[in-house]
Amino acid sequence: MANLKASKKYIPINKRNRERNVNFKSALKTRIKQALEAISSNKEDKLGIVKLALKTIAKVRQKGIIHKNYANRMKSNLSLKLNQEPKKPVEAAPEKTKAKTKKEA
Repeated sequence: MANLKASKKYIPINKRNRERNVNFKSALKTRIKQALEAISSNKEDKLGIVKLALKTIAKVRQKGIIHKNYANRMKSNLSLKLNQEPKKPVEAAPEKTKAKTKKEA
């Protein structure tokens, strides 16, 4: 328990801020889990889900709830996982034929 009168006044404020921060962090974790699951299960709307997660990360960072570097690292990891998904095999392109030059004609 706080001893100083001024410190006692901050107890309800700190409690309010803590509850708000816990809510934002919980929402952030939920969005990240949804995005990772959408990427791994290859859902059709995975791009929209990942964008929503990135938006949530930025919002929580802007409010100062998480550190700037932590937010950037989470964004980077999500983007990497989105871009590392298995790609369709590329078919070989047909060979180009050379145009005849004057000497060959």
